[in-house]
Amino acid sequence: MGDVAMTVPVVRAFVEQNTNTKITVVSRPFFKPFFDGIPNVDFFAVDVKERHKGFFGLLKLYSDLKKLNIDAVADLHNVLRSQIIRILFSLSGKKVAATDKGRAEKRALTRAENKVFQPLKTMVERHVETFKKLGFSVDLSSPSFPEKAILSNEILSISGEKQNSKWIGVAPFAQYESKVYPLDLMQKVVDELASNNQNKIFLFGGGKEETDKLNALSKQRVNIVVVAGKLKFNQELQLISNLDVMLSMDSGNAHIAAMLGVKVITLWGATHPFAGFAPFHQPFENCLTSDREKYPLLPTSVYGNKKVEGYEDVMRSIAVEEVVKKVDDLN
Repeated sequence: MGDVAMTVPVVRAFVEQNTNTKITVVSRPFFKPFFDGIPNVDFFAVDVKERHKGFFGLLKLYSDLKKLNIDAVADLHNVLRSQIIRILFSLSGKKVAATDKGRAEKRALTRAENKVFQPLKTMVERHVETFKKLGFSVDLSSPSFPEKAILSNEILSISGEKQNSKWIGVAPFAQYESKVYPLDLMQKVVDELASNNQNKIFLFGGGKEETDKLNALSKQRVNIVVVAGKLKFNQELQLISNLDVMLSMDSGNAHIAAMLGVKVITLWGATHPFAGFAPFHQPFENCLTSDREKYPLLPTSVYGNKKVEGYEDVMRSIAVEEVVKKVDDLN
């Protein structure tokens, strides 16, 4: 989800600056709301469960896409499935380009020995380079963002009216445990933020297990709303667009908030913003990282999927007070 969200600012800037060019985004149907409302952008939903499943499904996908009279292909994912489609278009004479994910540089950043600890190009910058290979210029120095969504009565029945309160989103989960701030510490963060009656906190997550944990975090306070399971995905996006700040792990919610122009604070455990996955257009000081003096092997992973003995509690080196102060300063 985060990977797709990071393409949105690039696509938005592209169509604004190349007004005679249309983009067709090819992705899973779940991600269509990311691109709704962007002019000159169509969305092609890939049916990975049936029509476009497997190798022969990829051939059908290529056949379906050929009918759209595509002139060039920008492969922003650069995995096996997209590589096959890209190659087929190349063989048919179309111009193609792919995002260089910098895998060798990322290995150097995360390895235990001879670590090269330096910031890499962001994924957004890499996507811009992909379009440049196709002959298009994209300038992200002054990005534009969508207007805050007008919330429907259905959403307002969950969120309430904003009035003079400050809306704070909290997304405390990530795909891997090594990227999740310990829940006992997150409880203290939520408690402290909720102690200010001017704050209204929205807790984001999905699935029964996460929802149960969010309900425990909320302690049924009147100024804390558990969003999980109560809104459709496009409604969650509309609600997020109205937040004053989003507190998130290194996860998809951070990138969703950033693509909507919301201020984002991220907490980093086994991973690090130097790998290029910091939220778009956010100051680096909004990335609160674990203590590298105490844990010099950080970052140990690009995606957080590796476990390193002795590094299970790295995120406890990010103080609750630091997190609360950063939210208060941005709020």
